[in-house]
Amino acid sequence: MNLILLGAPGAGKGTQAELLSEQLHIPSISTGNMLREAIRKETQLGKQVKQLMDDGQLVPDELILSIVAERTAQNDCKNGFILDGVPRTLSQAKALDAKGLQIDHVVSIEIDDDMIELRMTGRRVCEKCGASYHITANPTKVEGICDLCGGETVQRKDDAPETVRKRLAIYHESTEVLKEYYLGQQKLRLVDGKGSIEETFAGILAAIGEKYDHNQK
Repeated sequence: MNLILLGAPGAGKGTQAELLSEQLHIPSISTGNMLREAIRKETQLGKQVKQLMDDGQLVPDELILSIVAERTAQNDCKNGFILDGVPRTLSQAKALDAKGLQIDHVVSIEIDDDMIELRMTGRRVCEKCGASYHITANPTKVEGICDLCGGETVQRKDDAPETVRKRLAIYHESTEVLKEYYLGQQKLRLVDGKGSIEETFAGILAAIGEKYDHNQK
């Protein structure tokens, strides 16, 4: 099964992609994770992408599509894959179709902008070890100090309120048109993302015709 996950920044696509990967035994392909790894290693690509992400801008189509095409051609994708973070624009979606990438279901995780902003602006990350926290949902025991290594926890620049609003505006302008595109292909599945992680996951499985395995961790 080949899946695409749609949803605004902070809608929980990454978390749901990991759960789906375990349930369906297919890899989750996160363009965001691949790009952040390039940033961490300070490659030429990473430096270029960091500036774009810090400014809340999208990475150019040709760069994203080349990464995706290379990744989906690997052996572990023979039985299916989950795309998280791509396509983000109509041109990307059409380019994927033109490359012959067969998609079975497109799942859109639906959640209000106000809730997205609360989720994202509350996120904190440890500068030393990279551990993730949230000031209300998953706070550190001591404010501003990582539980694991004692490093300082900070707000990433792309989680700052002004950047979050900018990213949401870009999402609504560029990405939401994908719903109409995939609705026309009868592949779009809308799932309520306001509930718990487990509720959202169960909703996704129901939408794509899979039974929920309660023993799945």
